[in-house]
Amino acid sequence: MSKRYSFVPPGGGPNYDWSADHTFVKVSADDTGGAYTLMEDNLKANFKLGLHKHREHAETFYILDGVVDFYVDGDWMTAEPGTCLHIPPGVEHACIMAGGCEAARMLMIFQPAGFDQFLAELGKMSEADFEDAGKMQALNDKYDIVNLGPVPERV
Repeated sequence: MSKRYSFVPPGGGPNYDWSADHTFVKVSADDTGGAYTLMEDNLKANFKLGLHKHREHAETFYILDGVVDFYVDGDWMTAEPGTCLHIPPGVEHACIMAGGCEAARMLMIFQPAGFDQFLAELGKMSEADFEDAGKMQALNDKYDIVNLGPVPERV
């Protein structure tokens, strides 16, 4: 008989260690029947995520450690530990490590689920795949990621 719950210890869960962050999937699409995905993202000093939006899914960020600057719907804000930020579908956003911050850690909730599956596909790709614009666009379309450009200038 399979368990009706999931238990993921510290450092557990499928994880993806990239040059700018190390993400752990704590609650997957399979765990929630597609309702949401919960992830722990460990940001490195060079982390930045360009301007983008999602047509269908919302994101919620809860900062655990460090400081992250978010650009959301034309506004810049600095998120310190204890900050919670919810971004509904259709809202443009980007984020970058706050100046002088070497690392940050945050929980992320994606509703509906699917971002964990996006990471799993990225984890199987080669460098050539990442450089194939058509392949990347198809993957972004599949997982509701609409890239809009680089992180906006902070004025």
